[in-house]
Amino acid sequence: MTVASSPAPSPAPRQGEDELTKRALGALVMAVVAVVAMMIVQPSANAAAATRIMLLGDSITGSNGCWRALLWQHLQATRYTNIDFVGTLRNPYCPGSFDIDNEGHGGYSATGIADNNQLPGWLSASRPDIVLMMLGTNDVWGNKGTSNILRAYTKLLGQMRANNPNVKVLVAQILPMTPSGCGNCNANVQNLNAAIPGWASSNSTSRSPVRVVDQYTGFNTARDTVDGVHPNDSTGIRKIEARWYPALTSLLSATPTPTAPATAPNGYPYCASSSSDPDGDGWGWENNRSCVVRGGPADRR
Repeated sequence: MTVASSPAPSPAPRQGEDELTKRALGALVMAVVAVVAMMIVQPSANAAAATRIMLLGDSITGSNGCWRALLWQHLQATRYTNIDFVGTLRNPYCPGSFDIDNEGHGGYSATGIADNNQLPGWLSASRPDIVLMMLGTNDVWGNKGTSNILRAYTKLLGQMRANNPNVKVLVAQILPMTPSGCGNCNANVQNLNAAIPGWASSNSTSRSPVRVVDQYTGFNTARDTVDGVHPNDSTGIRKIEARWYPALTSLLSATPTPTAPATAPNGYPYCASSSSDPDGDGWGWENNRSCVVRGGPADRR
């Protein structure tokens, strides 16, 4: 009887060779995982972090602050895109797409925020790199006095620096105000605004600069507000945005600058400054060509 022979079995690998193979495969898998992780994580690690910008104020910044939307849209349109508006409040009720985070608390005053130590919590939640501060309107309305308001500014600035020693601050000379029943309000606004540049200069440092933004000049309570205090949505918010924009972009040095100057909706270039328009009608003249004052009567967006 013939018996079919079975194939000779392959020699079993020696134990050492088997272990080396497993280790090699394991090392290969780990290397692949590491490469994939680098591909996923590395771009965000190398990308510059967005500049965090806090818009700090009262109702003129918050519920009446659609200049925030204009500012965001202007920044995006001119390629300042690596930014993040931050704050514990969210007011989305403005036209168009924009970052709704802010710190505009209706009815709040600089002295009240300072006395009640409210700012540190907001700062801790938002960690801003830049603060745009427009506070003092409710202090003036409450007859707090310039010296008390400046003391509050100083305390608030100290709290900002405790949160971020490199914070940059833009402080507004506040809007004119002529509310009913407050005959001395605008005189008190002028007193405060006159003192702000000196306060800013004495508190500014190279590490944490404090710069002044004039929101008073050229703002007319009869034409630009709804009640002598709060900006209207036609000219008021546009004028506010037009003052914040150049001051803010001067601090955003890491962000690419526009390749071409922005133009008004009617196609004319924006004027370099309102001084190009001596009669105040919103039209100016630069480089042998008409220009439009941003936020002025001729700027219809």
